[in-house]
Amino acid sequence: TVVRRAEREAVALARVEDVRPEAIRYLNRLSDLLFVLARVLARADGHGEVLWKHERRRV
Repeated sequence: TVVRRAEREAVALARVEDVRPEAIRYLNRLSDLLFVLARVLARADGHGEVLWKHERRRV
C-alpha cells in the first residue's frame, strides 16, 4: 500500500537524517490498521483469504 511504501521510505530516511520515531511508529500502525480493515471488509463481502506464497528463487 501507499502507507507501507511511505513507512519504508521513512525508515530509509531515518538512516541518514533525524526522523521522529513517532512518525515511523504511526505509519506502521496505520499500515497495520488498513491491512486488517481490508481483510475484515473482504470477509464481510464474502471473499476468502488470499494467502501469499513465497516463491524461492533458485540460485
